Amino acid sequence: MISWQEGIPLWISLKTALTATFITFFLGIAAARWMFNYRGKFKTLLDGLFILPLVLPPTVLGFCLLLIFGKNGPIGSLLYKMGTTIIFSWTATVVTATVVAFPLMYQAARAAFEQIEPNLEDAARTLGASEWAVFWKITVPLAWPGIAAGTVLSFARSLGEFGATLMLAGNIPGKTQTIPIAIYFAVEAGQHDKAIVWVLIVMVISLAMLYLLNLWKARNKKQLGVRA
Repeated sequence: MISWQEGIPLWISLKTALTATFITFFLGIAAARWMFNYRGKFKTLLDGLFILPLVLPPTVLGFCLLLIFGKNGPIGSLLYKMGTTIIFSWTATVVTATVVAFPLMYQAARAAFEQIEPNLEDAARTLGASEWAVFWKITVPLAWPGIAAGTVLSFARSLGEFGATLMLAGNIPGKTQTIPIAIYFAVEAGQHDKAIVWVLIVMVISLAMLYLLNLWKARNKKQLGVRA
């Protein structure tokens, strides 16, 4: 079994995943909407850059983040001059979780925006609605099923992040040790019973999130069918 003190990775993982999902929610929607309206010649390149963390090996992604946030990196050197750093801190777990979850939120939101009938937004504009009002009162509600799916997938991805987190945040018990990292080092130490418990916990949380999403989708479709 796992004691209360040994259960800290669960709290760290949930706190990290929730924070990363919150950040990714707004960043993903903003990037998806901007790319949806963007008509420049670099659209394909930018789209590839946004999705890149999804296909990069975790060690490669972690190394890239080290180059950025390390003491000699563009952001890390600035933070170092300010007397702080992200490396080997809880903030590093949030950064890595946000980076790996962003492509899922971005893709889901963009696909949802592309399915919206443009005439509905144009009708709101002709009635005097501002672009801000059109986006939050027309676009987002219509795209909400896709956005909700992206949010759940982003949370699940943040919860399961391992490789890049280990490189950027390290394995510091009570500070940066998330559940995936705890599983890895439990196996390394031959503590398979503890590893199995952590695996089951992650599976239960992930399945619960997916179940609630599917349940919400089913109820939403049922309500739309009744209204129709």
